[in-house]
Amino acid sequence: MSCPHCAPESAPEPQPAGAVGTLQPKVVLLGNPNVGKSCLFNGLTGMRQETRNAPGTTVQMREGNWRGAGATVLDLPGTYSLLAKSPDEQVAVDVLAGRLAGHVDLAVVLLDSTSLARSLYLLGQVAQTGTAVVGVLTMCDVARDEQREVDADRLASVVGVPIVALDPRTSPGGLAGVVADALRTRPQVAGLTHLHNASDLPEDGRSAQDPRLAQAEELFAWVANVRAELGQETNRLEPTRSDAIDSVLLHPWVGIPVFGALMWMLFQLATSVAAPVMEWAEGLVSGPVSGWVSALLDALGAGGGMLEGLLVDGILAGVGVVLSFAPLMAIMFLAISILDDSGYLARAAFVADRAMRSIGLDGRAILPLIVGFGCNLPALAATRSLPDARQRLITTILIPYTSCAARLTVYILLATAFFPRHAGTVIFAMYVVSVLLVILAGLVLRGLGGHGRNAEPLLLALPAYQVPRAKELARMTWARTWGFVRGAGKVIVITLTVVWALMAIPVTGGHSFGDVPVQDSAYGATAEAIAPVFAPAGFGSWQASAALITGFVAKEVVVGSFAQSFAVEEPDDAAEPGTLGDRLRATFDESSGGHGGAAAIAFMVFVLAYTPCLATIAEQKNVIGWKLTGITVGAQLVVAWVLAVGVFQLLRWFW
Repeated sequence: MSCPHCAPESAPEPQPAGAVGTLQPKVVLLGNPNVGKSCLFNGLTGMRQETRNAPGTTVQMREGNWRGAGATVLDLPGTYSLLAKSPDEQVAVDVLAGRLAGHVDLAVVLLDSTSLARSLYLLGQVAQTGTAVVGVLTMCDVARDEQREVDADRLASVVGVPIVALDPRTSPGGLAGVVADALRTRPQVAGLTHLHNASDLPEDGRSAQDPRLAQAEELFAWVANVRAELGQETNRLEPTRSDAIDSVLLHPWVGIPVFGALMWMLFQLATSVAAPVMEWAEGLVSGPVSGWVSALLDALGAGGGMLEGLLVDGILAGVGVVLSFAPLMAIMFLAISILDDSGYLARAAFVADRAMRSIGLDGRAILPLIVGFGCNLPALAATRSLPDARQRLITTILIPYTSCAARLTVYILLATAFFPRHAGTVIFAMYVVSVLLVILAGLVLRGLGGHGRNAEPLLLALPAYQVPRAKELARMTWARTWGFVRGAGKVIVITLTVVWALMAIPVTGGHSFGDVPVQDSAYGATAEAIAPVFAPAGFGSWQASAALITGFVAKEVVVGSFAQSFAVEEPDDAAEPGTLGDRLRATFDESSGGHGGAAAIAFMVFVLAYTPCLATIAEQKNVIGWKLTGITVGAQLVVAWVLAVGVFQLLRWFW
């Protein structure tokens, strides 16, 4: 089987600094999207790789040490042409030209056997730069099933460079010897004029004066000649098995319901199915593991002190949060990989394309946004499948406004406490507000970016349908999940440890470190200090501020923070708030001047609009970098405050 776009964007554990040698020959992997390029990269480099953004962009490229060929290899974003039309394609052009990663010694171009003409066009463009080239034929099994099989040896003799047919999933090792020889002999494609060097590639591929446009006639003639030499019919349009399936799944009356059903299943996976596993993982750490640590410390004579508080309430609490998310991430990564590897993900983009264009995106952005209503974290991870950097950026900014399941616990608590007869309506209204926020934020970003409505048609090469391989799916799921645990876990554990320290530090007399009521701790003092900021929104109490601070770490703990602040037991069922609900009503009534219902709705709006959780910040950083993440988080806080104040000031006239 072949491998369409199957590699995890979060690379496995990178090797120590300096292990990827800068003096080794540099090989780049080039190819159209969905031809198995990144899968081949994983097979060649194994664990000896690292991921980084191209300088000045949010476009990711990966670098690894290919021991078999004694070379450094770069996995570049997929591209159909060296006439770049997106930041991702421009990064591929700049690397090939030596502007981003230094001199390139060899280009390994992956050729899709099921769509050879399109791949030959890219191969020819690379050859015209004078770069040494080796070709790799992929999707050979699909081409064989569709009776389009390409003879690799015959193709090699026609184009004049080595061509290797292989399956990137199972047999990448046979390429090493060919590449090692090519680094010595520098093979050049026959039949094309090398009109300029790679360094002459334009820095803006969209320029109308691009000198490479003059080479188009020669290039198209060369592609036609190669196909003729191979005996391929240029105008062959025989329908394939994938075409027959598409006639059903892309039909409006069938495709949209199927798409909706699949999206509903993803939502269920992110909410109902993963929830028990998440609770078990968190309970394992907060229960038996914490008990074992406490027992060990007691045996060593260090129990009940600061060390136990740090380990159990700080570090282990952070580990528990990370592990509680890990099953959800694994389930979502597996589901998305199945959709991607089967070939359906590209079809889903076409089905949703028209709806997404109203906010300046195309259909490829619909999957992350829908997943966001289950959990923002896997939704942000899903943006890595978007091939365009601009869409990744906009979608990453929009996802936090999708109301995840963790916020639902807050809605239930407040809605049942303040509006027991209309709780369902209030909760439904919050999801409506969430959708409106996504649309409005998308329209604002569309205007700020100066792009207006996305006028370019969605052009995607639809990969052939195929049955995903269980072994590859398991490997991808593990690598992506471990990438999350390793990346986001550090931020979460450190931050929760800092929160524990603030709650353990007394700011009034009569208390010792680690044995202090919340209100008398540095944490409570901080909440008291920022409470006036929320006074215009009607919830300017230290209890509400403390809940929002902990909610910044994870929305699931907002209810627990209220319970801790009021020194009452957290209710087993948030739909029956009991004593906690009474205390909430009294506090919100006092802080709002008798308009508790309006303040409660304003609080829910703030919870909806501000940063979902610490884990999403860590994932946003991985996708768009710290600078843009900081700007995004700041904008979320401002938007949330403005909306909360506006809602309270409007609704207080009715309560």
